[in-house]
Parts: sequence; structure tokens; C-alpha cells
Amino acid sequence: MADVIDNEHSDLLRNGKTNQKLPYPKAVGFIVTNEFCERFSYYGMRTILSLYLRDKLGYSDNGATVIYHVFTMFAYFFPVLGAMIADGWLGRFRTILYLSLVYAAGSVLISLTAMPPVGLPQLEFTIMALLLIAFGTGGIKPCVSAFGGDQFKLPEQERYLGYFFSLFYFAINAGSLISTFLTPILRADVHCFGDNDCYSLAFGVPGILMIVSILFFVAGKRLYIVKKPAGNVLGKVATCVGHAVVQSAKSKDKREHWLDYADDKYDKNLIEDIKSLLRVLLLFIPLPVFWALFDQQGSRWTFQADRMEQDIGSWTLKADQMQVLNPLLILIFIPLFEVAIYPLLTRCKLIRKPLHKMVWGGILAACAFVISGIVELNLLPTYGTPVSEGLAQLRVYNGYNCNFILNTGDLINENETMFNHIGPLSVYEKLDIATDRIAELPYYLRGEGSCADIVYNGHFHLREKTANSFFIGHNGVYNFTDNNDKAIDGVSVRFLANINGEAAITLLDSKRNRTILNLTSSDTNQKSIQKGAGDVIINGVTVLRDHAFKSGAVYTINVFQDGNDSYIANPVIITPPNSIHILWLVPQYVVMTMGEVMFSVTGLEFSFTQAPASMKSVLQSVWLLTVAFGNLIVVLIVEGNFLDAQWKEFFLFAGLMIIDMLIFTAMAFRYKYVELTSSTEDVAVEEIKLPEKNTQITEN
Repeated sequence: MADVIDNEHSDLLRNGKTNQKLPYPKAVGFIVTNEFCERFSYYGMRTILSLYLRDKLGYSDNGATVIYHVFTMFAYFFPVLGAMIADGWLGRFRTILYLSLVYAAGSVLISLTAMPPVGLPQLEFTIMALLLIAFGTGGIKPCVSAFGGDQFKLPEQERYLGYFFSLFYFAINAGSLISTFLTPILRADVHCFGDNDCYSLAFGVPGILMIVSILFFVAGKRLYIVKKPAGNVLGKVATCVGHAVVQSAKSKDKREHWLDYADDKYDKNLIEDIKSLLRVLLLFIPLPVFWALFDQQGSRWTFQADRMEQDIGSWTLKADQMQVLNPLLILIFIPLFEVAIYPLLTRCKLIRKPLHKMVWGGILAACAFVISGIVELNLLPTYGTPVSEGLAQLRVYNGYNCNFILNTGDLINENETMFNHIGPLSVYEKLDIATDRIAELPYYLRGEGSCADIVYNGHFHLREKTANSFFIGHNGVYNFTDNNDKAIDGVSVRFLANINGEAAITLLDSKRNRTILNLTSSDTNQKSIQKGAGDVIINGVTVLRDHAFKSGAVYTINVFQDGNDSYIANPVIITPPNSIHILWLVPQYVVMTMGEVMFSVTGLEFSFTQAPASMKSVLQSVWLLTVAFGNLIVVLIVEGNFLDAQWKEFFLFAGLMIIDMLIFTAMAFRYKYVELTSSTEDVAVEEIKLPEKNTQITEN
């Protein structure tokens, strides 16, 4: 990126301007600190957002993914509005200040909503908070880096300006890196309001940082160079294009270019600049597909990580903490690519033009999703058996310390009676019974050995797309609905007790000498606990010692009281624990980040060198819009719901990316690189202004 700045300022020097020694603008410190705090706030909130939507608001993985990407889409749509407000009405300073206040209000609101004692309607207020945050962060995106550029006198301070953007870039990545690592710790390791987590604190700290960012920004006001609104360039482009379209439809004259029809109202220099802009924007058309893949690091890839083994020795790498790899790898890869990888690829004749780098970046993104699809295929055995359309699941839990024989009728095997043995305190499972809405399955249960006198018969009433479960106890066979979905962020456990009267059940962490769970034997609801070894104590008697409750597993613990008033307990695993390690996700993050460096950095460098200076603010807004449309693609595919497995969706996105890059390759080979001279030479600040995606490669 420095090459873009240096080249453009060299042009200014060749035009007869000379360097003069001026002090470094003190205002820059306030702007950089403001940006650090704001990026900390944004990434801290977004890192835990998808898990909050699923685990606290009750959305499915698909529902949480949709809301996450709709939020991101708005965050990258509102920069267009922010640029129009700043350039045509309020100016950059007031736009940043006012929209930062909106941003802070949203950050505080989502933290308050996550506090159960406050009692705000969680769904409605969370959506409202996300809209405020999206409007705030999106509105200030196109303004902050340009406002920093306003503080320098050009070309006299061009070297200082380069230092500023380096510092600005560092602040953005530092904020992203620290918050992406810290907020998952606040979420999972701090317990508040009786929960095993603390989302209110995890949202609250970024909210506080957003307030701090405003205080720093306002503190530097007396030092700022505040320029008046320069005029709505984006609006001029839109009205000029619209006028040209209308005039071309009305006129019978033939012009060399359809934009020439606007010369009756608009300056020819403006028209020529718009022609140059459109040549670059044509290449933007395939770009949203890349962002559709890239932004799933915070949704689909986070959910994938949450279904994996996360322990690394005595430390736990949390699912949402995996996102810290992106800014960390960015800091490593940018110099590595410039010093080693690009020269090597050039010598191998794999890249000759900037657009060739973007093609390889898109291919790497596709490869990252192929890797994630392969990982997902290996994860499938750990997911258990999900309930499916047209099928019903049957589980029969044995509450006795003896064998039972289960005879079932024609629903299971075409009019043939099935004889199944259910072991002591064990379970019988049949998870693929064809069912249309509801079905009745006749059964006959007979005990063996000490239970030979126990006989039950009747019908199992099975509902479609439901985990139908039944428990054999001394009061008969009673039914309940199981939730065999993979346990999220811990372990799911249920106690089924076949005892006389009521008993107190305690789950004790003996190593830390603390109680994990307290309940009575009549409470058969599933409970969420943290993974680890625990003792099961019934009425003060330890019946299971140091049992390993593994992350992601769903346990049902069958309890029996014998004639001597002794208790026996046996844990049954309904859904397997996480067994594939989270570090298997590292390759896909590495490949995706390599793709981002080649795609994002190169794309901005190319488009900025190919577009006229007067159009660069417009270009910035449209670049951010490609990110918004990329998130829209994710929403449409997820909402389409035409794939029945996550691994298929990963491979679909990989295929779309390959097709997209084939189209982009054809466009790239047809593109003619040009040296453009801007029609406006008095916009030095805008000339070097880097869009946020340029100054911070990880921001999307």
C-alpha cells in the first residue's frame, strides 16, 4: 500500500512542490487511539455475536448465521450513507462524532439486553442494538482515515502521512487482535447472573471502549484541522449516470459512449472521470463471492469450531477465539508475501499483473472451503443422529439393573416382530423409523432374571422429526422428548431415576471441592454443565466417582435403587463427545488469510491506481458495498435451505468461488491497464485516502 502513496506524492513533487519541515500533527494521536478503541469494540462484539444469537436467543445455527450476516451486510452498506452525510452535509468531524454516539448507544444497549435482571425483551432490543451499531460503524468507516489525512499539509508532510497510515493500520489490527482474543474469555470464563457465562460483560467491555473512543476523539478537537464538506461526489456520479441514461434513451444521435449524452448538463472532465471509474467498477462485479466466503469465519466456521475438542493441555482455545488467527496471520503474511512469495510467483510466471494476484487469492479462498468441508465430513460421526423429516427416533431407557426384552411390531421391520435386549441401566435405540406426522408402535416388555415378574405392554406414540424417548420404571413406562443435539459450550446431562420416593442428587467437582449441580430425582430435565471429572452423589452416597464428562456429549444417567436401598447409576452417551481437535481448523484459516492478502490488498491497490483521484471516495464506498453483497449471498443460500448438510454447503461455496474466479480471469485478461491523470489536482488528501479495507486487511 505504501507504493500507492509514494507514487502519487512523487507526482505532486514533480509538479514543482517541495518538502518543508513541519511538526508532526499532534491531533493524529487522538485519531489513532479513537480508531483502536472503535475497532476493539466492533470486533469484540462481533466475535461472540453468532454464539450469543444461538445460545442465548435460541436461534438455530442457520438462524444465527442469517442474522450475523445481515448485520455485517448493513455495516458495509451504511458507509455509502456515511460518505454522503460527511461530504454533502455535516463534514467528517461531526459525522464521526454523531454516528459514534449512535454506535455507543447500540453497544450499551446490547450489553444491557444480555443482563437477565434488567428484563428487556432480548430479541427485539438485540436487533435494535445491532442496527444502531451497524449504522454507527458503517457511517464512520469512510470518514476516519480520511479525517486523519486532513491533518497533514501536502506534499510537505507526505513522509509523515505515510507514518500515519502505518500507525493507523497497526491500531486497527491491534484492536482487532486483542478484542478477538479477550472477549471470548470474558464470555466463557466469567460467570454472572447464575449462568455459566457472562455475555453482558463480554458485550459491555467493547461498549466501554466505544465510549472511550468518543472521549479521545472529542479531546483532540482543538488540535484538529476541520474541513468543510467538499460536496457529495457520490451524488454527482449517480445523477450524472442517471441523466446520461435518460438522455441516451431520448436522443437519436449516436455518441461514442453512452455517458457522453450527459454533456449538456455535466462537465466533460467529470464525465471522463466517471468513464474511468466504470471501467474499474466492472471488475468489482465478481468480488462479493469472495466476501461471502471470507465473512463466514465469524459464523459457520465458529459453529464448526464449537463442535470440536478445544483443550490444548491445561488451556482451552475457545471456538470464537479461533478468529484471532486472521489478524495475527495478516501481520505475518503481508511482509512475507512482499519479500518472498510474490517474487517467487513472478519468477514462476504465475503472476504478471495485479489482477493475477486477485485470481490466485480467490482460488485460495475456494481451497480454504474445500478444507473446511473435509473437516466437516470428519466431524459427522461426532454429531450423533439428528432428527429428520419423515423419520422418528425411538429410545427406550432401562431403569432396572437387569435385562429387558423388547418386542416391537410392524413399524420397524415390515410386519416382523423384533426382539431386542436392553441391558441393565442401558438404552435401546432405533433412530430411523418411517413416520408421517405421528405413528403408533405396539410393544411388549419383559424383564429377565430378578426382573422376570415385570411385564409391560402398550403402544409407543412416535412423532415425526422428534427424538421420542421412554423410561422403564417401577411405575410403568413413561415418555418424554429428548434433545440429542450436540451439547454447546459444555456438557448436557439428564438423570432418570427408578427409586422409591424422592432423592437428592448432587454432581460434585471433587478436585475443586465445589458443587456443579444440585437437583432432585423427580427433575428429569436436561442440564448444562462444564466438562470435567465429577462425582455423582445420591442422598449423600457416592455412586459414580470421577466420571469424565466430555465436552459436546449428551449424557443420560440411569439410576436404580435396589432392595437394600443402595443406589446404582450408569451414564449412557446419547450424543458422542467432541473428538476432532480444533487445531485441525488452522489450515483453513491459514489458506483463507493468504487468499485475503492476495485478493483484498491487491484489489484496492489496483483499483486506486486505475481510478481518477476525484472518484476515489466513490470507489471506497462501492468497495465496501461488495462486502455487503457478499454477506447477502450467504443469507440467500442459508435461507434457501436446499442443502441438508453443512459439508455440502461448504463445498457449494468452494464451487461458486471457482466459477466466480473463472469469470473474473476472463475479465482480467481483457482489461487494459491505463495511466490515468485526474481532472482534479487539488484533492491531495482524497488522492491518498485509503479505504478501511485497504488500511486494515482484516476488516470485513
